[in-house]
Amino acid sequence: MTTDVKRAFKYRFCPTDAQAAELSRTFGCVRKVYNLALAARSEAWTRQQRVNYDQTSAMLTAWKKTEELAYLNEVSSVPLQQALRHLQKAFANFFDKRAKYPRFKSRKKSRKSAEYTTSAFRFRDGRLTLAKMAEPLGIVWSRPLPEGASPSTVTVSQDAAGRWYVSLVCEDPSLRPLPPTHAAVGVDVGLDHLLVLSTGEKVSNPRHERRERGCLAKAQREFARKAKGDGANRAKARRKVAKVYARITDRRRDQLHKLTTRLVRENQTIVIEDLAVRNMVKNGSLARAISDAAWSDFRSMLEYKARWYGRAVIAIDRWFPSSKLCSVCGSLQDTMPLHVREWTCDCGTTHDRDVNAAKNILAVGLTASVCGAGVRPQRSTPGGQSAVKQKPLRREP
Repeated sequence: MTTDVKRAFKYRFCPTDAQAAELSRTFGCVRKVYNLALAARSEAWTRQQRVNYDQTSAMLTAWKKTEELAYLNEVSSVPLQQALRHLQKAFANFFDKRAKYPRFKSRKKSRKSAEYTTSAFRFRDGRLTLAKMAEPLGIVWSRPLPEGASPSTVTVSQDAAGRWYVSLVCEDPSLRPLPPTHAAVGVDVGLDHLLVLSTGEKVSNPRHERRERGCLAKAQREFARKAKGDGANRAKARRKVAKVYARITDRRRDQLHKLTTRLVRENQTIVIEDLAVRNMVKNGSLARAISDAAWSDFRSMLEYKARWYGRAVIAIDRWFPSSKLCSVCGSLQDTMPLHVREWTCDCGTTHDRDVNAAKNILAVGLTASVCGAGVRPQRSTPGGQSAVKQKPLRREP
């Protein structure tokens, strides 16, 4: 790795009343500018015209001069310009068919955030001061920044539970490839066990959402009883629901970070399945459990950590019959219902369904990566990671 990797470091902070008010105003102005620019671009599109970032920036200047939108001058101009850049990127993703058409930001549902570039903040001696603020933010430094780090962008956000966060993007020179190793592992994800490795190890599924289901139901019932509107009691009940969800998310993310870091440190090559999770959650009986397992988050973490540390992640085709294929003799079973957890092959080998699948995932991933046959990308994966598309193999005993 020849260049330093840019990495985001996220911290909690406790704003003063004045800072909280200023940030809340900024969030509202960012949302307003984004929606106005989106409406202008959508209206121009109906007239078969194109509006780019430079034109929306000129519109922003004109909006600030009107009496109705004069309050936009009260906050820093940088987050407003960044909102227009984010909208430009959203349209670029849409035209490249990587995302859906941009949607308007909702006051109640959209994420509250504002992005500041170097001209709108000052970072000295571990103290961060944003534009339009006299005092630095009271950041809880849960971990140190890289030595000599100088943030390039700062993003301030507030989640639905009312917690404030600041994310600092800076170069991390400590990220270097790990020493090479010959270890490789196949990973089969599931619901009974979150992960099953080709080594035979099984990682239990903690089912974070199920453990908190009682607390969540109670909080949601209390929220449903509140009169609709912008009342303080309803807002308080909404935050209680959000805190339960936040607790579930934090526990899930913590476990996934530990698992993915361990897999990347111990193995040079990690082979997984290219699952269509978005389609799988359409199953009404399993959607809740699949969402709780967070397979997509697991893959994303695995891939970016592999890029950081010089490892390889290979994704094999989702239709490869890993469960029905004997990892010893290569014979393929006709059917394999989900309730069958163990089965005996004609060669006399008794297989654990998930362990056998993990072994087959590893074998086909390594075979395709070595010989190059059947390798075809399934989705864009920065850093040269590949996905494997290969027809089911049948090996004769």
